[in-house]
Amino acid sequence: MLMGFKPDNLGGALAACAKGDRNALRSIYDQEAGRLVAVAERIVRRRDLAEEVVQEAFIRIWTHAHQYKQDCGSARGWIYAIVRNRALDLLRDGKREITVEDVGVLRDGEDANELIAAWQSLDRSSRLYECLGALDETKRRGILMAYVNGYTHGEIAGRLRMPLGTVKSWIRRGLTALRECMA
Repeated sequence: MLMGFKPDNLGGALAACAKGDRNALRSIYDQEAGRLVAVAERIVRRRDLAEEVVQEAFIRIWTHAHQYKQDCGSARGWIYAIVRNRALDLLRDGKREITVEDVGVLRDGEDANELIAAWQSLDRSSRLYECLGALDETKRRGILMAYVNGYTHGEIAGRLRMPLGTVKSWIRRGLTALRECMA
């Protein structure tokens, strides 16, 4: 037992999360993550986006566990409602979403041209142009897709047929390198 709750007691685990017990969050994750991804995937219809939804949901569960009230409903219902709402928010915001089968559109279409145009429109003597040029192609492309085209990490992963975690790492490392270069 972790801090006085049984592993199958989600209400107790949420109460422990509210007190800062990371093991309680791990317990919730171990017990529910697989089913939560399945629920999110039924809504968003893509595994990579479903995993992103669940990741965001667990952040919210951790930061808002203090808001759960046992007398207002089950802990499982509260957790699943967070995942469902996150997935629906993603769909509402996902008007630009394309499927993995449409990746050729990015590589050969207007979006690719927009990326190239944005890159080439920078003043060649600017520090930003120099710093972006120092990045490898994948990091530069990911940053431009996120900040010029406004795509989410999940959308970029789908367009490039890359795992979501890989895309997030590329963008994070690219931004770190850009910050260091610009400083």
